[in-house]
Amino acid sequence: MIYFCTGNCILNVINKPVLGLTCSPTYLQAYLTYASSVQVGAQSGIQECKHQFAWDRWNCPESALQLSTHKGLRSATRETSFVHAISAAGVMYTLTRNCSLGDLDNCGCDGSRNGKIGGRGWLWGGCSDNVDFGERISKQYVDALETGQDSRAAVNLHNNEAGRLAVKSTMKRVCRCHGMSESCSVQTCWMQLSDFRDIGNYLKVKHDQAQKLEMDKRRVRSGNSADNRGAIADAFSSIARTELIYLEESPDYCGRNVSLGLHGTEGRECLHHSDGLNQWERRSCRRLCHECGLRVEERRTEIVSSCNCIFQWCCTVKCDNCSQVIVKHVCARREGGHGQNNRRRYRGPK
Repeated sequence: MIYFCTGNCILNVINKPVLGLTCSPTYLQAYLTYASSVQVGAQSGIQECKHQFAWDRWNCPESALQLSTHKGLRSATRETSFVHAISAAGVMYTLTRNCSLGDLDNCGCDGSRNGKIGGRGWLWGGCSDNVDFGERISKQYVDALETGQDSRAAVNLHNNEAGRLAVKSTMKRVCRCHGMSESCSVQTCWMQLSDFRDIGNYLKVKHDQAQKLEMDKRRVRSGNSADNRGAIADAFSSIARTELIYLEESPDYCGRNVSLGLHGTEGRECLHHSDGLNQWERRSCRRLCHECGLRVEERRTEIVSSCNCIFQWCCTVKCDNCSQVIVKHVCARREGGHGQNNRRRYRGPK
């Protein structure tokens, strides 16, 4: 469940809106205008997170998707940096797309460069996706969650921005030819959003390369707000806006930890010697099972379904019953042991 809040207005973008009594009707109308796009964008971010981490020890569980801090402080690990980035990117992406499609009032294509020379043999034209609009509205919804002035809030805001910059960085130029018999002597080009999967792939690389923010702890603990702000500013000075950052080391995702909402890898499916797998998928059993002190167990399930159906005159359909054996491989405890004592030490993404 993800909450996007501004002032005393609270909007639950996954379920129904809950509106604070102090919000003016004019404000609520403007706020709710983009609510459905925010909801779709947040959900697309969740689905992309689950896809990117499907075969990782941390697989983007529901407990990691609570962006609101109204129930207490959240962790600021490498993984939550991705959650913030992909959520902000999803909201910006959907707002931008819906704007270009004409689904939203008071916005449309970005034609600010139309008619200008873009390069040799081509001009700016067409309907460029209005990412500036998507970025601006996304900030109003997503960044409003961070009301603190501490390093945790600064890290979350930085990762939100990195997610929005990923949308811009992955845009592609699309061109249309002009000239006699479509000779392409002149081209008209515009900027278009990439597939959201491209943005997810881009941010997954940033996650693997994420940097730990090193703070001057003495200045932070001094109790002086000016020292605290100065320490945060100094820590951020050497980090590019496009990079993901975190404050805390990741916990051990092999074992179950109820207090942290971690289910561990026992019972997780992995991919075992299947064709058409990439290198990361081929190593999933080693990563999820063996390196966590578990074994790979083969489980077979027989599924019976209708097949070889024939239409008979008149007017029935006769089918055979066909059985199919589905083979899955899951992580299971070793015989005579607890399964977690022989695991290898986790050393970050591989």
